[in-house]
Amino acid sequence: MSIFEYNGSAVVAMVGKNCFAIASDRRLGVQLQTIATDFQRISKIHDHLFIGLSGLATDVQTLYQRLVFRHKLYQLREERDMKPETFASLVSAILYEKRFGPYLCQPVIAGLGDDNKPFICTMDSIGAKELAKDFVVSGTASESLYGACEAMFKPDMEAEELFETISQALLSSVDRDCLSGWGGHVYVVTPDEIKEKILKGRMD
Repeated sequence: MSIFEYNGSAVVAMVGKNCFAIASDRRLGVQLQTIATDFQRISKIHDHLFIGLSGLATDVQTLYQRLVFRHKLYQLREERDMKPETFASLVSAILYEKRFGPYLCQPVIAGLGDDNKPFICTMDSIGAKELAKDFVVSGTASESLYGACEAMFKPDMEAEELFETISQALLSSVDRDCLSGWGGHVYVVTPDEIKEKILKGRMD
């Protein structure tokens, strides 16, 4: 078993019309043993920027703390929030700094940039970015997430339809992966508001 599969995870981000959604499962496990059913994988950096981290839970928490620290320094120096593209470059640089002893996580970054244009990307554990115009996934449920998102995604979805699509894609995917599950945590972000919803899983 890969160390990336040790705790299990599923993270997905999807773009809509001037909005984006990011979702993750809630299971924290040690291989096939479930430890917690309310683990937080998605974190808010600011109102228009979120990051989801799949992989080893200890590295997820350590990397998140470093990113919050670096974003606060940026806010103090620049007196503004980071753009999603700038934040993605920061995450990539931090991961590449540790390439010989990497953080064992795979980030998914989602945000609203200039003119409320949605931005999503993912990267591997040493910071190689993969940009997308529709959706990105990471975690142990990646294969089933790709299939579900390919089948369900439509361009220019409004916020409500985007929420339904990403929720159904996540729940149907984690049902096919024994290392992730126990419902989901979904954020849908528009220029004006953030909607947060906890999804009940089949086991709840």
